[in-house]
Amino acid sequence: MSLIDKIIGSLDDKREWKEMEARAKSLPSEYHNAYKAIQKYMWTAGGPENWEDTKRIFGGILDLFEEGAANGKKVTDLTGENVAAFCDDLVKDTETWRDKYREKLNNTIARD
Repeated sequence: MSLIDKIIGSLDDKREWKEMEARAKSLPSEYHNAYKAIQKYMWTAGGPENWEDTKRIFGGILDLFEEGAANGKKVTDLTGENVAAFCDDLVKDTETWRDKYREKLNNTIARD
């Protein structure tokens, strides 16, 4: 089971995810490529652990990118030059899957 399948459980949630992915595909290539790179970073570096946070964060990115594209802005005009810091800021108050695995590791070691 993939990470996204673990986060997105119900059929309604999967439908919403597909709608978000369709929105991303309709963005200009600079924005679509940035969105996919941000997704990859989030899943690698510790993205949101539950569907509600995932939907809020990625939906917000899509809203921002759609507006930026409509106004002719570059991606980095919206995110800043340090896109990783932009991403980290999006999840700073959110429980991430990394937090979940850190807790699990600490609990496992503490039991030994």
